[in-house]
Amino acid sequence: MNMLDTKGVYLVVPAYNEEKHVDKVLRDIASLGYHIILVNDGSKDNTLNIARNVQKDYPNQIYIVSHVINRGLGAALKTGMTDALKHNAEYIITFDADGQHAFEDIPKVIKPLQDKKVDAVIGSRIFEDMPTTKRFANNVMNILTHIFYGIKVKDSQSGLRAFSSKAVKQIDVVSAGYGVSSEFIKEIKNNKIPFDEVPITTIYTEETQHKGTNAIVGIKIMFKMIGDLFR
Repeated sequence: MNMLDTKGVYLVVPAYNEEKHVDKVLRDIASLGYHIILVNDGSKDNTLNIARNVQKDYPNQIYIVSHVINRGLGAALKTGMTDALKHNAEYIITFDADGQHAFEDIPKVIKPLQDKKVDAVIGSRIFEDMPTTKRFANNVMNILTHIFYGIKVKDSQSGLRAFSSKAVKQIDVVSAGYGVSSEFIKEIKNNKIPFDEVPITTIYTEETQHKGTNAIVGIKIMFKMIGDLFR
């Protein structure tokens, strides 16, 4: 018997060329009883067809939205979160499609919301378990997020987050790419959204090490943060 409280919980899963992982990720989540908004962000591989095949097995749980072209992580998350609200979601979780998150962590990030303690939760990875280059990049982004946005968090670049519908309606992210991670933190602070951080599993494969925040991406995000100071 599934004892998880999945009522009103929607996971937004952005996917760009994730044919190797999307089947397992969708099935793992759907098997727990959660609803899923899969955002196919202009994938050029077989991601969309695979997602549609899984959807046939979970027609009342999986919804698919597609961008004609690749618009970036931030745009995909915004599309998915907007669509989740249209389905009357009470809680919205962002969850990567590349196997970088453990589906067992979903109840951990959603519980503080269901307990009505906060309106946002950030999954915090253990930096010591990260590859050296990723650990350095994420530490730098934590520092920059603190400097430019005035808020200190343990893992500003985590892709596993949870929000109440109330918080999602307050948040307005404009970053199309990976800068959206820091922008979520900024929106939490600016809108005075009560939040918590919970520890989650740190998963890195050789493939996922090439994704996410690196030096070039970090520099772009930094200039975006500087620009935000003058908005």
